[in-house]
Amino acid sequence: MDRGKKLEAYYTKEHPFREGINFLREIALKTEAEEHFKWSIPVYTLNNKNVFGICKFKNHFGVWFFNGVFLKDPKKVLENAQDGKTKGMRHWKFQSLDEVDEKIVLDYMKEALDNQKKGLEIKAEKTNEVEVPELLQSKLDSDSVLKSSFENFTPYKQKEFCEYIAEAKQEKTKLRRLEKILPMIKDGLGLNDGYR
Repeated sequence: MDRGKKLEAYYTKEHPFREGINFLREIALKTEAEEHFKWSIPVYTLNNKNVFGICKFKNHFGVWFFNGVFLKDPKKVLENAQDGKTKGMRHWKFQSLDEVDEKIVLDYMKEALDNQKKGLEIKAEKTNEVEVPELLQSKLDSDSVLKSSFENFTPYKQKEFCEYIAEAKQEKTKLRRLEKILPMIKDGLGLNDGYR
């Protein structure tokens, strides 16, 4: 299915928030942003830079602002997408269509586009240091094919695998996650390639 069809399917598929996301789309299309489909959601860009996206979940729908940290947020509606991890992204959640004020949402979208024009964006921290958890390291040390496959990944993708294991609280969860990623590593599949 091409991107255009995926985009249309996203907006037309039966979902409790179908009207809400379609209304947000109408608002987004009043801006100068270009509409794309990335990471399984509609994403609106300016000069090939992601500015905002429209998302739907089980209990809410809303707008992701990729560099929302720079928005003035006079209505105090923006939430950090993932406290402690997310530096720039902010999310505006709605539980019903009645909560969406077209003028205010449009103002936020336009401000996000203006901020992009000004070059206001959080740059991803680039680090080549990857701390490999002991569980994974022992597997790499005992399997040269696995080790070679792991080393073929970019430092960023290696880090994703390492954090995936390290962030698990319990040992059994770490082991379960390790078993999940070993075939992915051997096959050259990044942990989050399905979402990119």
